[in-house]
Amino acid sequence: MAYANQSQEATSYFNLHTVGIGYLNRVREVQVRRGQPFMACDIAALHGASDAVEYTRFDCKVAGGEADRLIRLYMDAVRAEKKVLLSFRIGDLWIDPFLYEKGDKQGQPGASLKGRLLFIDWIKVNGKLEYKAPARQEATAPAEQAPNNESSPTSADVETKDIGNPTELRTKPASPTTPRTARRVTTHAVQSA
Repeated sequence: MAYANQSQEATSYFNLHTVGIGYLNRVREVQVRRGQPFMACDIAALHGASDAVEYTRFDCKVAGGEADRLIRLYMDAVRAEKKVLLSFRIGDLWIDPFLYEKGDKQGQPGASLKGRLLFIDWIKVNGKLEYKAPARQEATAPAEQAPNNESSPTSADVETKDIGNPTELRTKPASPTTPRTARRVTTHAVQSA
């Protein structure tokens, strides 16, 4: 009987996501012997100082349904060598080691960063915004909601205040702080500054 209960319990997962902005490259549909073909792409993610940008390449399997639709939609723009910039979220990042088979690095070890493209927030083609994802409604637990009689400062309210001291922008939680609510309170101050 204990075995039946274990199979019915919901499995929970820990998510490790990478978010960023990057250029879309090498969009392709991968054919497999067994199973359904899938979309894949490379993303050259931007990082570093804005006047000395560096790139990190991610080889992604497109996993999200809406992400798949968008990648297929903008595949022709990539093939036409237009600059397709997007804001992305990648999950299940892993390293794939390999040996170079050709060129100057032949025989040397290399590594590729691989992951699953889960979500695309926006897409720009040649600098023009072409797509923006609708705003998500994030569910909050009842214990984390602010009481009705107290209002939390909105981003518009925070911008009008003097932000010289970020600690002044913190709001007091309605209940004693737990590790989760303490993080939310300090994050609010950092994001607002």
